[in-house]
Amino acid sequence: MKLLPFRRRRAAAAVAVLASLLLYGCTGTDPLAEAVNAGTSNYVAGDGSVTEYASAARGGTVKLTGKLFDGTTVTDTDWAGKVTVLNVWYAACAPCRAEAPDLAALHADFGPQDVQFYGINTRDEAPTSDAFGRTFGIKYPSIQDRDGKVLLSLTEYVPPQAVPTTLVLDKQGRVAARILGIAEKSTLKAIITDALDGQTPDNS
Repeated sequence: MKLLPFRRRRAAAAVAVLASLLLYGCTGTDPLAEAVNAGTSNYVAGDGSVTEYASAARGGTVKLTGKLFDGTTVTDTDWAGKVTVLNVWYAACAPCRAEAPDLAALHADFGPQDVQFYGINTRDEAPTSDAFGRTFGIKYPSIQDRDGKVLLSLTEYVPPQAVPTTLVLDKQGRVAARILGIAEKSTLKAIITDALDGQTPDNS
């Protein structure tokens, strides 16, 4: 029931995105990336906003390199040609815990359709991350990012700004959408489906 007005706002959202990107380009700051990079434990809350990016506002392919908790190196080449969901989280984050079951369910639903899911963990060591995964049935891997390098690399494309933040990348590896705060299941499902179908706010 929420999806119809959400879709009707897409044209306006695309205009807002262009304005926000211009503003971010002027300020060049992201409170979340700054906090992680500084090694602080400050919590940066999301406001629940959902922004979808028109093709012209998506910029270039996201380039990043990080290490999973098992020591495996992951780069953007690992999801080339696939829709990718990146979720910024840590175990003690209450909104992260609230959305975790939905993320696990969406990963199970979309995994067979060549949709990649990766967590970006900003605080935890491997045992804590593993315990979180067991508790909520999370089957996809997470990048360990206590030094904030991955978040800083993402700010070149769109600032994460909050925990949790969920980014959806299209098949070209460009940021198609950003959710600040809890990712509502039906909304994220619709965004992923549109990315799989190649739809954008300016052609759906």
